[in-house]
Amino acid sequence: MGRKRVPGLFQRKGVWHVDKRIGGRRICQSTGSPQLKEAERFLARLMEQVRQASVYGVRPTRTFEQAAAKFVLENRQKRSLDSDVGRLKGLMPFLGQYPLDRIHMGVLQPWIDRRRKEEVSTGTINHGLKVVRRILNLAATDWMDEFGLTWLAVAPKVRLLPDTEKRQPYPMTWDEQGRLVKELPDHLAAMALFGVNTGCRDSEICGLRWDWEVKVPELGTSVFMIPGRHVKNGDDRLVVLNRVAESIVASRRGRHPTHVFVHRDQPVKRMLNGAWLRARVRAGLPQVRVHDLKHTFGRRLRAAGVSFEDRQDLLGHRSGRITTHYSAAELSKLIEAANQVCDRGIDARPELVVLRRLSAS
Repeated sequence: MGRKRVPGLFQRKGVWHVDKRIGGRRICQSTGSPQLKEAERFLARLMEQVRQASVYGVRPTRTFEQAAAKFVLENRQKRSLDSDVGRLKGLMPFLGQYPLDRIHMGVLQPWIDRRRKEEVSTGTINHGLKVVRRILNLAATDWMDEFGLTWLAVAPKVRLLPDTEKRQPYPMTWDEQGRLVKELPDHLAAMALFGVNTGCRDSEICGLRWDWEVKVPELGTSVFMIPGRHVKNGDDRLVVLNRVAESIVASRRGRHPTHVFVHRDQPVKRMLNGAWLRARVRAGLPQVRVHDLKHTFGRRLRAAGVSFEDRQDLLGHRSGRITTHYSAAELSKLIEAANQVCDRGIDARPELVVLRRLSAS
């Protein structure tokens, strides 16, 4: 006669699972083992953890994998969740089965060493450490179990690495801008000119849609209002068009039903691609990043004497003044300010040649 198994265990797809009422609540979870004896030991430990928590206030042991799963489920609306999930997948082989209260910088070091060998930047490694730190802080402060206990008594310290590699912003001169634009293919040249005249980010330019355009008949122009879910800070983003940006938009009309910037009839996913990298080398500007377009716009606004408040609005910075409704007078003031960065001898600059080429293509 076979040995009688412990009640509360059942087998599914070769793995034993728990389905049992313990301490007045039903617990359903996988033991992770195909062996009955090991599954029975898992259930015994689980029952003892529940008893220790309910009688003595001892926290059950939870793994980083469990905490990461809870973090993902609770942050499904987070705009950067896909990036966080990618980082967590890379961390799982190193941290997944570690109890939360045993995680510290020493445990994280093998993962850091691996990323160093993969020649990943310090900033990228720090992004992963920030996710770990956030999860541990939530476990120590916000996450409560049915016994009224936080998942962790105290969050361990997770220090970020000193980032000596971080590059400083590089606002371009007019000459450098002209050299870069001449080397870029037409679709990227249009996007770069739009970026340097609006202060939009890479993702905002690539994702710019025609249904975000708002006509301003009183001024004979239009603006774009990017919904907050597509903006880094979560606020709606007003995009004011100066004369150059307006010309770029006009040259894109009729090319695609939904997106302003396309290449081969498809929306461009990112500006920082092989064509950008090759163009900046040919232009003698290997240090220029796409985000430097925004820095260039901001520096020129300041040099032109545009007020701090107007610079904030034009650059899409969080200020408390941004709304979805602007009067014609307010927009006129912002357009006038934005036009100050394209008043400096545009007829003598290579960009004009590019604009003519884009309009004719």
